[in-house]
Amino acid sequence: MDLDDLRTFVEVADAGGVSAAAVRLGVSKSIVSRRLLRLEAELGVQLLTRSTRGASLTEAGATLREHAARASAEVDAARDALLPAGELRGRLRVSVPLTFGPTHFAPVLAEMARRHPRLDIQACYSDRFVDLIAEGYDCAIRVGYLPDSNLVARRIATLTGKLVASPAYVKAHGAPDSPPDLLNHAALMQGTESWQLMDGDRTITVRPHGRFKADNGAALVVAAVAGLGIAYLPDWLTAEHVASGALLPLMPRHPPPTAGAYVVRPPGQHPARKIRMLTELLIEHCEALNR
Repeated sequence: MDLDDLRTFVEVADAGGVSAAAVRLGVSKSIVSRRLLRLEAELGVQLLTRSTRGASLTEAGATLREHAARASAEVDAARDALLPAGELRGRLRVSVPLTFGPTHFAPVLAEMARRHPRLDIQACYSDRFVDLIAEGYDCAIRVGYLPDSNLVARRIATLTGKLVASPAYVKAHGAPDSPPDLLNHAALMQGTESWQLMDGDRTITVRPHGRFKADNGAALVVAAVAGLGIAYLPDWLTAEHVASGALLPLMPRHPPPTAGAYVVRPPGQHPARKIRMLTELLIEHCEALNR
């Protein structure tokens, strides 16, 4: 049984179709179809039910998928063990947040590629939370507060934040003194989210309102500097503007709770060595940023 055929089958099963799997594997659809047909012929069973909307697993296919995924993972682990110390090869597909990715994490990915010339890195920059398994990512870098999930997470940095506004906004509208005061101000938000603020050891939740919304933190910084309202942002984004006086810290007695940056991966006993090495490199980089 050919390992490439098994890997291809797992990708088709997880992606839900030949076309999506071909993109994830970086090969043509005809190659994917040929591998599937060869595997089904060898086993003598139909593994997938194909339609114009994609492909779904048969009962036999569902059984094989679990075994094939474990076999592929074991072979990857064996290859890792046999490679010279530190050498990586294959593909690393990682989802990176657009807000911090190009400025804070792209240099780490570039360094990873420089150190490991036989490793192919595919990075997708978006603030959307991708489905790692369904969309074929090895891991993702996520920033903020992690929702409950079955993903395995490793913290790479601790993030602090604050409320900020421009001097012009504060001059025109005043500065809030307590969390309830925020309801009388224009908030710059990513959606309809609530803001959590600390009052000693107690967490207070506020649901502010505002007419300017953006799904990217850097865009909210620009809006805050322009005087459009109060923003709730991590220090990584606002430190330079606070230092220059373009933004003023507000309500220092009520900071946001400490957040984090994480590498998350699908569940499994052991992370691939490429993910472990990327994680360690990110931790080193983030520690340098926070000094």
